[in-house]
Amino acid sequence: MSFFFIALLGALWRWTHLSDLEVFARMVDSLFSMAKLSVEVMILLFGTLTLWLGFLKIAEHAGLVEKIAGWLSPLFRRLMPEVPKKHPAVGLITMNFIANGLGLDNAATPIGLKAMRSMQSLNPTPKIASNAQILFLVMNASSLTLLPVSIFMYRAQQGAVDPTLVFLPILLATSASTIAGFFSVAFTQRIKMNDPVVLTWMLIIAILLSAFIFFLSHLSAAVLGVFSSFLGNAVLFGLIITFLMIGVLKRVPVYESFIEGAKEGFDVSKNLLPYLVAMLCAVGVLRASGALDFTLDMIRFLAYSFDWDTRFVDALPTALVKPFSGSAARAMLIDTMTTHGVDSFPSLLAATVQGSTETTFYVLAVYFGAVGIQRTRHAIPCALFADLIGILASIGVCYWFFG
Repeated sequence: MSFFFIALLGALWRWTHLSDLEVFARMVDSLFSMAKLSVEVMILLFGTLTLWLGFLKIAEHAGLVEKIAGWLSPLFRRLMPEVPKKHPAVGLITMNFIANGLGLDNAATPIGLKAMRSMQSLNPTPKIASNAQILFLVMNASSLTLLPVSIFMYRAQQGAVDPTLVFLPILLATSASTIAGFFSVAFTQRIKMNDPVVLTWMLIIAILLSAFIFFLSHLSAAVLGVFSSFLGNAVLFGLIITFLMIGVLKRVPVYESFIEGAKEGFDVSKNLLPYLVAMLCAVGVLRASGALDFTLDMIRFLAYSFDWDTRFVDALPTALVKPFSGSAARAMLIDTMTTHGVDSFPSLLAATVQGSTETTFYVLAVYFGAVGIQRTRHAIPCALFADLIGILASIGVCYWFFG
């Protein structure tokens, strides 16, 4: 509701002070266009969820999810004590994080929804988010992405000489946002970070991440682009083949299991439309009212007042709308590339911001909406803190690399 009231104030300002008589017409048009976009997104989600939850059901029947849960139970017992040992949610959470890290959004979302539904079965108050669900959502919203293939694609489409130029800046920025999101939740939920198991896992992850960055930093730009695209697609198809092979080896009725999971995907999808319509329409009205432009002008004025370089302001539209709408952020990114040039500082910064975090309110609407959660508790503040750190890290890293 707050988005609509802010939009109303922005529209009244444009009407009374700028004599903009079309502002309300634009806002109404935006309502209808966003409602249409919601349906288009739902059509994509119907197919994607049906497909991936079908394959996931094969892995579940074959015992793969249970096996992963067993491996990671010691860690998740510390981070999510309300999730029982070797619960299927642990394996699903892990698979979701892996898919997100490799930029496999189409695979990550249905697996994440399955994980959220699994955790909801343990939730004693179904309409209120549990600690485990909040930690899972914030980690999804901060979205550690090791291979941002989609960002490379956007830059290549706009004619960038080196589409992968922003790879390391994105990796540094998304690492900062993920760390910030994790520690904000850990602080709020008073998770014991000095536990030997937690410390060991953090050390292992830090070593693996450092080794991966070191390896990639020694690849040429051309090789890095080819490697990123190949690895992302190979892992995506490899997951499918792995699920099928394990299903066959375990004598799982593969076709019947796929159909069972696909039906679950259809049931999950049909519950999402009201949440998507509400969120996207609110964002559309906010953009059409001119409130976003006013915010940018204020930030630019403050930057001038402190005698700061103001090039970063031209990239902020992507940063400001990213928490609310992924499609709007992509549109802002492409518009920045078109307006300022694909390899300009604002465009490089906008691309880094785009890859640093996920669409917080979209993730919240989809994941919590799928299980009927209405009270999100500290999920939004922690996720927005991760977004803020991701944006600030993106600005700092881009001035370091390209300034």
